[in-house]
Amino acid sequence: MALQIDEIRRLAERVAASHHLEVVDVEFGGGGRSRALRIFVEKDAAERKRLAERAAAGEVEDLPKNVPVELLSGVTHEDCAAFATDFGTLLDVEDVVPGAEYTLEVSSPGLERKLARAEDFTRFQGSLVKVKTFTPVNSCREWMGRLTGFVDGVLKIDLAAVKQKGKAKKAAVAETIEIQLKDVEKANLVAEI
Repeated sequence: MALQIDEIRRLAERVAASHHLEVVDVEFGGGGRSRALRIFVEKDAAERKRLAERAAAGEVEDLPKNVPVELLSGVTHEDCAAFATDFGTLLDVEDVVPGAEYTLEVSSPGLERKLARAEDFTRFQGSLVKVKTFTPVNSCREWMGRLTGFVDGVLKIDLAAVKQKGKAKKAAVAETIEIQLKDVEKANLVAEI
């Protein structure tokens, strides 16, 4: 039986919704007894909005300073534990992970979270990002800068926001660069602390 990652994601999203969470990413890796199914979750949009309102009202004291609330997932250890319990039970019942030996890991996506969906790029406009492309853009495959726009599947990155390094330093003739989402191999936020 082959691993059905799309089915696992669908089941994870179903369980996450019942906990007011959203699934950010699903990974499966390792081999033998070291196999791990990693699920990254964050509070859903309504819960993130509620967290932002509480933070603005000064009701939340344990948030990191100088980090915009939108960059935080709002997920607690208790959220991860409750999700893992329910999701683990469902995985056992549905038997979608072949073999008996694997570890289920549930966590927040972190401050340097992966960006993959169009919604991610829309939501995190204004944030520092690091992008790697499948093919070179202006002779370079890796770029870092501030995501200033995302329209019609095109990322617009302000390169002047950070000091460019390596090939990007030589290739950064313009102040901004545009990259098609379909050309993005990997993208993630860059923490600004």
